[in-house]
Amino acid sequence: MRSILEELFYGNICPNTDCRSHDKETKQLMGYIADHHDNLLSTLNDQQKELLEKFDDCYNELTDINEREIFSYAFKLGMRIAIRACVRGQRKRQGDRRLV
Repeated sequence: MRSILEELFYGNICPNTDCRSHDKETKQLMGYIADHHDNLLSTLNDQQKELLEKFDDCYNELTDINEREIFSYAFKLGMRIAIRACVRGQRKRQGDRRLV
């Protein structure tokens, strides 16, 4: 069995898709968004549809960038918390009362 870091490296863990909420409220909201998008699309002429497609592409790219930045920040924060907990535990075992 591979470690979690190996699984991440080999692409078997995909945080940006694995952590998506699949609760009823989220699914319902995603359905509303899709319905409204389709309704809007049906009212547009070809030029407007092209403009909406460009807007969607830019919005999706921005969302990807934001998700990547949030993941990176959260991963670093999680590692700092884990390191701090390990150092505190080690110092406690050694009788050092200082907090890190």
